[in-house]
Amino acid sequence: MKVQPSAFIAEKRPLLEKLRDALCAEFEYASVLAEDTVGRRYRVSRHSVSVGEGDNMRGFVVKALDKGRYGEYSFSTLEESAIPAVTAAVRELLALDVRPAGLAANTYAPPAEEPTVVDRATEYELDPTELSDGDILDRLTALRDRGLAMDPAVLDFIAQMSWQKYTKLFLSREKDMIQSVMYMEGAVAAAAMQGQQVKQSYVPCSGLGGMELMDRMEQNVAPCVQTTLELIHSEPMIPGEYECICDPETTGMIVHEAFGHGVEMDMFVKDRAQAPRFIGKYVASPLVTMHDGACSADQTATYFFDDEGVLAHDTVIIDKGVLKTGISDLQSAMVLGTEPTGNGRRESFARKAYTRMTNTWFEAGQDKLEDMIASVKYGMLLEDPSSGMEDPKNWGIQCMVNIAREIRDGKLTGRIFSPVVLTGYVPDLLKSITAMSGAVELSGTGFCGKGHKEWVKVSDGGPYIKATIRLG
Repeated sequence: MKVQPSAFIAEKRPLLEKLRDALCAEFEYASVLAEDTVGRRYRVSRHSVSVGEGDNMRGFVVKALDKGRYGEYSFSTLEESAIPAVTAAVRELLALDVRPAGLAANTYAPPAEEPTVVDRATEYELDPTELSDGDILDRLTALRDRGLAMDPAVLDFIAQMSWQKYTKLFLSREKDMIQSVMYMEGAVAAAAMQGQQVKQSYVPCSGLGGMELMDRMEQNVAPCVQTTLELIHSEPMIPGEYECICDPETTGMIVHEAFGHGVEMDMFVKDRAQAPRFIGKYVASPLVTMHDGACSADQTATYFFDDEGVLAHDTVIIDKGVLKTGISDLQSAMVLGTEPTGNGRRESFARKAYTRMTNTWFEAGQDKLEDMIASVKYGMLLEDPSSGMEDPKNWGIQCMVNIAREIRDGKLTGRIFSPVVLTGYVPDLLKSITAMSGAVELSGTGFCGKGHKEWVKVSDGGPYIKATIRLG
């Protein structure tokens, strides 16, 4: 079944069309974006049960350009009597000049538009709104009880899930586009203790759709507990450079941190990234082809058009090791004289649009995982990434991984190291890739922050990869 559009936006559409017409009558370019987002969160542990709202919000943002000046104005309520006031507020905004002394102004040409009509929605099998909070909590409680019963060493077992549904309507002179998207994410987590040693493991899952996601959560209960019990016996990592095989989640973290922010083209405008100097050059092994795009995969960052009315893209950033291009929002593309790639995203209607990643991933290779492990004389299989950061200006990367499984003479020994810090210079790490498995997996339970405040839903992933990596 397809996600149904918001009744709120359907009710406001006639007023939004009138607002669009009033703005377009006065300014060279104008657009209106309406957003209605609803969701719910659930969490069950040994000692607590909680239910709460998701990122619920509804509101509007106007973008206008006139005589080379560009601005945005957001608001949360709209009645017909307010249309002249909104138009006046945009007029005053475009007349402002808040530049520091000596800073030259950017001037913009109106974005090129072709007539475009979009009415799209994602699909689901079971709508979470058809279940009561009690029904959902009962299913999560059953998962918790199963996890707690698996071993006496398990101190706690957590089962959590959330769903989010949104409708966005974009109107301009040439575009009339509406999209309705629902995604879900869930996780199980265990904590176990032996002596004074406490370890935790976390297994996420996510995707477009509805409550059918919980079938995948049920399959993750036993692996989560097993990994947690293994971690009780883990050892501190011995710092050094290792042959490493990364699981798809760890590959995804490397993809996101290594070349994600570094190719966001608003960073090109500010000269805060190395990438512009490497366009057309090898930055990775010839085995590596990297994509980003809201239509490049089906995950939590999938959409049909971005928050500036640009259709979703599948951008090939690295093609067989060569850096080809970056990703951009509309304003960055205007400054740089490039085509926008559908990566203009807002944390909410009340926030500015920035260039942001969507679904970011490496293409699959042709190697088999068992052959990749057999090829390692001494090294590590890295699993369960937790966090990462990068420096786009200097291309440094630092990531946390929960598990490093020792490989000796082509076989897993059963020895585990935890926690693990993965560091390196991005091109060195990516050029060291010598094998990639034949299947791609993406995970979308995380959010990506930019600066100190802007958060959007992203997904990332790829195949298993083999590379030389510094661990500590």
